[in-house]
Amino acid sequence: MIISPSILSADFANLERDIKAVETADWLHIDVMDGHFVPNITIGVPVVASIRKVTDMPLDVHLMIENPEKYIEAFAHAGADIITFHFEAVSDVNAVIRLIKSFGIKAGMSIKPKTPAEVVFPYLENLDMVLVMTVEPGFGGQKFMQDCAEKIPAIKAKAQDNLIIQVDGGINAETARICTSYGANSLVAGNYIYKSADIKSAIASLR
Repeated sequence: MIISPSILSADFANLERDIKAVETADWLHIDVMDGHFVPNITIGVPVVASIRKVTDMPLDVHLMIENPEKYIEAFAHAGADIITFHFEAVSDVNAVIRLIKSFGIKAGMSIKPKTPAEVVFPYLENLDMVLVMTVEPGFGGQKFMQDCAEKIPAIKAKAQDNLIIQVDGGINAETARICTSYGANSLVAGNYIYKSADIKSAIASLR
């Protein structure tokens, strides 16, 4: 089980401190939002490059942006280890996957709540990860949508054994059990981890 704490819920004025606080997890999830594809703006390439300097954790960069292909090279050079783009944001999925992999990093593709699982099937053999959103992307702290998690078994049934199926949105100890029972093997959590009185225990509970 790959646990990827979302820094969207961290204190950006104390980001290095809050990254160090979650180093018992596996990856660090970085939400990049442009105010167009989703109705929020977060961080960009310079912040990712700064994060790379203060942690050895793999950087799990989730591009919730229009035209992600324009920025993949910059995020790869900034230190991303995994770049996930949205199916809904691109016209040529395979070209974007090839571009990401050309930098020697993992390629992930995400689907929004209203997008059916079937759209990912043609691309599974080329992807390292599929990210199933269980909230509408754009803001942290939303309520988990179980019907979205029900896409996981369909994806798992079609996928190669080594595909990472990640879930993001409303993840806590209870919803994590639902997602893992469906076949997810990576969990993104923001508020549940960062708002916990004991961050290490919160991370451990997701395993």
